[in-house]
Amino acid sequence: MANFFNASDIVGTAIEIERRGRNVYTQAAAGATNPDVKRFLEFFAGEEARHQALFESMAGRVGKAAIPAGSDEEEYMDYVQALLDSHALFCGGAPEKDLADASDAIAAIELASRFEKDTILYFREMMDLLPAAEAGIVKQCLDEERGHLRQLRGMLAKLRNNG
Repeated sequence: MANFFNASDIVGTAIEIERRGRNVYTQAAAGATNPDVKRFLEFFAGEEARHQALFESMAGRVGKAAIPAGSDEEEYMDYVQALLDSHALFCGGAPEKDLADASDAIAAIELASRFEKDTILYFREMMDLLPAAEAGIVKQCLDEERGHLRQLRGMLAKLRNNG
């Protein structure tokens, strides 16, 4: 028999991930000296804000979510908490400080890549916990985060080739 918990907590965490991501990209853009990198980071800040709005609209619709079949509730929730505790936006001090410590655009984009990878993993787990209608929205965001990671890696390659 499936155990249930409040899915709005999971969505609330996604909102916080997107809010922090938006703040990090906004700060990185403000400090960027290369106009192409600045526009690139501003684009990502806008994407994070858009995702935040999607999750905020979802928050009022979700109720209970089932732990995946065959999972022990306590172990699974410990796993989800471990994902958050190790997320680049939630550990190692404030991500804004980490970004301020980044020595250049390459370091900032490498850091942003870590944020995106951690977010992809969290969103993938969210899809298993939410009702199908909401999981579709998460999948859309997940696919976009994958695209963001590819774009970040492309910009990183461009910067390395020009540097």
